[in-house]
Amino acid sequence: MMQMQVSSEKNNDNENEVEQSFKWYRDFFKRVLDIIFSLIAVIILAVPMLVIAFLIKVDSPNEPILFKQIRVGKNDVPFTILKFRSMSNDAPHQMATENFENPEEYITSVGKVIRKTSLDELPQLFNVIKGDMSIIGPRPLIPQETDVLAMRDEYGASRILPGITGLAQVHGRDEVTDESKAAYDGKYTLNISMLLDLSIFCRTVLDVLHGRGVREGKKK
Repeated sequence: MMQMQVSSEKNNDNENEVEQSFKWYRDFFKRVLDIIFSLIAVIILAVPMLVIAFLIKVDSPNEPILFKQIRVGKNDVPFTILKFRSMSNDAPHQMATENFENPEEYITSVGKVIRKTSLDELPQLFNVIKGDMSIIGPRPLIPQETDVLAMRDEYGASRILPGITGLAQVHGRDEVTDESKAAYDGKYTLNISMLLDLSIFCRTVLDVLHGRGVREGKKK
């Protein structure tokens, strides 16, 4: 009973900190910058995205180019995330890829490349423009990841828009524990700033270039 009370008090404290008075960057400029950056990125990356779409279709002509999946967004409201399809349609989509027993059975030849380089995430720029996501924020989870979602709720991290990349991703991505992911998400939520977002963005670019933090399937 005492543990439940402490957990409830911790949850309330985090929510109160997240809902502190209006902040110009967190509550206004961050969204403006998300829209501007995403629109510019879509224009610049239009040709590469068309090439990726073409290669996916050639590789498996009877399957869709885009992968659509329900994820949990801000305030635990579900939305449909967009990604370039990197797996066959018979893959078990209702679990996190890092929990697959044999992910190589489902990943396509084109998928191997775009997953390693994170190019499969590019369609999420449209999620950002729509307002489902931010460039920087906690990665959106599938509804079945109840334990991590519950921990995020405790830290207040579910009260902001999820992101294409985030603080947990630049601290190990698939290699960190669920508890650490939730803690990093909570830390980011309480410390949102332009400098922090810029730092996460730059570190993400470096991680992608070096292929750091990507793990397919369960640890052997």
